[in-house]
Amino acid sequence: MSIDLTNLQKLIQASGLLTDAEFAIAKEEAERTGRTIENVLVGEGYLTEAYLAEIVAPYYGAPVIDLKQVELSPTVVGIIPEAFAKAKHIVAFEDDAVNKKVKVAMLDPLDLDTIAYLRAKLGKWVEPYLTTEAGLHHGLRHYKGKGEEVGFDKAISENIERSLSLADSGDLSKTAEAVPIVAILDNVIEQAVVLDATDIHFEPIESGTLVRFRIDGILREMFSLPKQIAPILVARVKILASLRIDEHQMPQDGRFRFELEDGSTVDIRTNVMPVLKGEKVEMRLLRSSARPLSLGDLGLQKDTIEIMREEIKKPHGMIVVTGPTGHGKTTTLYAILNILNTQEVNITTVEDPIEYELPRVNQTQVNEKAGITFANGLRALLRQNPDIIMIGEVRDSETVEIAIQSALTGHLLLTTLHTNDAPSAIPRLIDLGAQPFLLSSTLNVAIAQRLVRRICTSCIESYPISPAIKKLVDNQIKLSGDTVSIKPPKTLYRGKGCNVCGGSGFRGQIGIFEVMRVSDPIKELILKSASALEIRRVAIKEGMLTMFEDGLLKVESGVTTIEEVLRVVQE
Repeated sequence: MSIDLTNLQKLIQASGLLTDAEFAIAKEEAERTGRTIENVLVGEGYLTEAYLAEIVAPYYGAPVIDLKQVELSPTVVGIIPEAFAKAKHIVAFEDDAVNKKVKVAMLDPLDLDTIAYLRAKLGKWVEPYLTTEAGLHHGLRHYKGKGEEVGFDKAISENIERSLSLADSGDLSKTAEAVPIVAILDNVIEQAVVLDATDIHFEPIESGTLVRFRIDGILREMFSLPKQIAPILVARVKILASLRIDEHQMPQDGRFRFELEDGSTVDIRTNVMPVLKGEKVEMRLLRSSARPLSLGDLGLQKDTIEIMREEIKKPHGMIVVTGPTGHGKTTTLYAILNILNTQEVNITTVEDPIEYELPRVNQTQVNEKAGITFANGLRALLRQNPDIIMIGEVRDSETVEIAIQSALTGHLLLTTLHTNDAPSAIPRLIDLGAQPFLLSSTLNVAIAQRLVRRICTSCIESYPISPAIKKLVDNQIKLSGDTVSIKPPKTLYRGKGCNVCGGSGFRGQIGIFEVMRVSDPIKELILKSASALEIRRVAIKEGMLTMFEDGLLKVESGVTTIEEVLRVVQE
C-alpha cells in the first residue's frame, strides 16, 4: 500500500478500531524494527489485513477484493505477463470479453501509470481493485497453479524420461548436475512452496521413490519417481547441502538456500538417512525472511496473552515451551523474542536451526563438527554480556545446569522441552538433573502447545454434534480431569472442501495452548518433587486454561474442528 502516514492515521482514527496511543505505539515499533506501519498493525494483532484494506479503501477509491474467495483461472491470470504482475504487485482476476473489461487486483490502485499501460497493452478497460498482500500472494500462485493447471506433472514426466538415460552413468557427481535432475528437484521445491508445504519427503520404496509433502501438519502423497533415478536425485540434494555423496551408511545433516522464480529465497534444512530400500531424504522448508508471528497470530487467548506479557517482562528466570516436534515451539519463542527485542537489551541465541533472522539478535547455529553444542554454546555466550538468552532445546543435564545458573544470575532464559503438557515440564527438568530448590526459584512459566488445522473460511459450514462425537468428548473430559465446567459444544463446524483449500476443508494451522504460571503453591510442590498430576490439579485450581479447554473454545468459535482437537490431545 502506498498510503501516507497522515492519511492512514486519519482513516484509522475515523474507524474507531485503534486509539491514538495504540497507533503511536505501532508507529514507534515500525521505526524500531524497520518495518512498515501496515506490517506492524497487522503483525502485532491491532488489525487484520482484511480490516486494514476496508479502512483504507476510501483513500484509493477502489473496492476491496479477497482473491482467496475468487475462483481464479490461470488463463485469466495469464492475461498479464507473470514478470510484470510480480513487479507491479497486480493480478488479473476477471476478464469480461463482451464489454472489453478486465478486473485487476492491486496493492496500489492509485498506480495510474500501470493502469494506463495495461489499458493500452490489453486494449481493454482496466478496473482496479484493492487487495491484501496475502491475497496477492495467493493470486500470483496461479501462474504456477496446482498440479494439472501448471503442467507440473508434465514437467516432471518429461524430465524423468530424460533422466532415465543418465541412470547408467558411473559418475554420480556429474550426473547429479545434469539439467533433467536439476529440473526435477527445482520443480518439486517450487511446488512445495506453492502449496505452503513445510516438509518434503523422498521415501525409497520397492517400486521407486515416493514424494510426499507435509501440508498443514498432514503428510500428502504427491507422486512417485522411478527407482533408477532415486540415487541421482539423492546425490543432487547432497551436493546442494554440502554432504558427502559417497556416504550411504551414515545419517547426514545439511542446509542450503534455494532461490525461487520470483526472486525470493527459502532455506532448506536437509537430513539424509539410510533405510531398508535406500536413502530417505527429509527437507524442512524454512522461510527465514518471514516476519515472526504475534502472540495473537499463534492462537493464544486474550487473557493468556496478558499473562504472557506480564511474565516476559520479568528481568530474569526461565520460560519453557513444551510440546512434540513440529508443533510450533520455536515459532512461539520467536514471537516472544520479537516483543522483547528492543535497543536496550542484548539478546543472544543458540539454535538448531536458525529459522528466522531477527534484527539486532545475535543468533548462533549449533554445529557439532565445529564443537558448538547447546551446552558449550550457552556457556560461551554467557561471556557475551547477554540480557536475554534463547536456547533451542534443553536435552541433557549439562545444558539444564547451565540454563538454571544463567536464570539465577540475572538473565531471562527461553527454551523448549519435549513433554505432553505444561505441568510435566517440572518433573522432566528434575529428571534431567535440575535441583528442585533451584528450579522453584528460576522457572517463571511453562507453556504447552499443539497445532491444529484451521477450517477453511471459504467453505465453512455448521452442523449439530453427533452422539458418537459427544461420547468421545465426554470421555476425554473424564480422562483429562480438567474442570467440571467443560461441556461439549452443541454446534460444530467443518469445511466442505473447495478450490481455495484444495478440497481438504482446511487452510493453515493454529495453536492450542496451556500456560502455567509458577505460583507460590506450585513452587512448594516443586520443592517436594511432586508429580505432574499434583501440579496440574493446583494449576487448574488457580485458573490455568488447559489445551483441551482452549481447543474447545476454538471449536465453538469455528476456528477448528472437534476431530482436530481430539487428534492432538486425546489420551
